[in-house]
Amino acid sequence: MTLYEKKKFKNFDEMLTSYTEPVLVDFYAVWCGPCQLMSSELSALGSRLSGSLKVAKVDTDAYPQLGDKYKIEGLPTCVLFKDGKEVKRLVG
Repeated sequence: MTLYEKKKFKNFDEMLTSYTEPVLVDFYAVWCGPCQLMSSELSALGSRLSGSLKVAKVDTDAYPQLGDKYKIEGLPTCVLFKDGKEVKRLVG
């Protein structure tokens, strides 16, 4: 599995559209206990679906503008993107 940190990309939107595979974005915060628990699950999911899914993580404290842009109101929030467009969202 490849786990991407937002800071490794010049442009988040460009990252979303650069893959043919869907991109699952985990919006989290370091202080969020449930977010930390989900991190290992997402890592395992990414390993199982390697080649058919990319997983990205966005720390909403470090990148609040992305949290605002994607209307993240609760943590953790996972958003599935395909071709740069949101197709599914799971909160909590």
